Amino acid sequence: MVATKPSRVRKSGIAKVVWIIITVSLLGAAVGCQSFANQPPGPAEVAFAPQVPPPITRSQPTRVVVNLEVTEQNGELARGVIYNFWMYNGHVPGPFIRVRVGDTAEVHLKNRSSDKAHTVDFHFVSGPGGGASVLMANPGQESVGEFKALKPGLFIYHCAANPMPAHMANGLYGLVLVEPEGGLPKVDREFYVMQSEFYTEGAVGKPGLQAYSSRKAAAETPEYIVFNGNVSSLMGRGALKARVGETVRIYFGNIGPNKISSFHIIGVIFDRVYREGGLTDPAHNIQTTLVPPGGASVVDFQPQVPGNYTLVDHAIFRVDRGAMGLLSVEGPAAPDIYRKVK
Repeated sequence: MVATKPSRVRKSGIAKVVWIIITVSLLGAAVGCQSFANQPPGPAEVAFAPQVPPPITRSQPTRVVVNLEVTEQNGELARGVIYNFWMYNGHVPGPFIRVRVGDTAEVHLKNRSSDKAHTVDFHFVSGPGGGASVLMANPGQESVGEFKALKPGLFIYHCAANPMPAHMANGLYGLVLVEPEGGLPKVDREFYVMQSEFYTEGAVGKPGLQAYSSRKAAAETPEYIVFNGNVSSLMGRGALKARVGETVRIYFGNIGPNKISSFHIIGVIFDRVYREGGLTDPAHNIQTTLVPPGGASVVDFQPQVPGNYTLVDHAIFRVDRGAMGLLSVEGPAAPDIYRKVK
């Protein structure tokens, strides 16, 4: 067969079609970028411990608003023990914030303190101080900063005003989840748990209003080591709940400010552990995971037997200082896995 050359007219027609396709594509991209830049930001997904906001379903980054407010309030640290907490949005820990990689967060910080400056150091922020210098707010003032989430992960945030250790030790901290593109593997239940230390002038258990001890904090000798800001936050009515066979995920943070956590759930083997908050390469079949001060970890597991499972820091004497919680699992017995013989 003899090949024939396409005519000049045919070549010209093809070139025009290609040019039109390229032009339309470029215009579409430009309009998309412009619409993203001009779109009004919506509120970020937030929740308070032990709850977690729902997974993000959108497939594109957007602009979100994060509203934080610093207050000081007396609250119960343990039964009969009162402490003056410094709080983001009225809670210790502060809200769990959920965004997507590529999102731009517009952060508003209102400082309701009458005598202290406050700010936020976001560990997900790429830039000096994690945004702390931008967000520094004097008493009664509001600051606003804008930051892009460049990397996925589970990140700490905390106050970084001077003296920073005291601001962290008194309750100003929380977690930010920056979801990867496509999100994380789906699970049935998600929880937010954060470990922290409190340095009181009175010994552990001493009733009444207890002042912060900078001396004990500098010596790294906490009186209390707790989950979610209170000795009994995850006990009794506060216990986490699940059913046999459900997949459970715990977003676990450790603000410290001094002690490493050896996070463990008695009777559970973690199917996946995203160590130190990295979300790309989980370890498998882990019994206990180390979480440094200022660090976080994500653990996934599936309880197979009903009953109460105890959350601990496996530096086990810390249980006496409050580092204990419960996961209550309901469902049918599994005698082929777990049973008493005699």
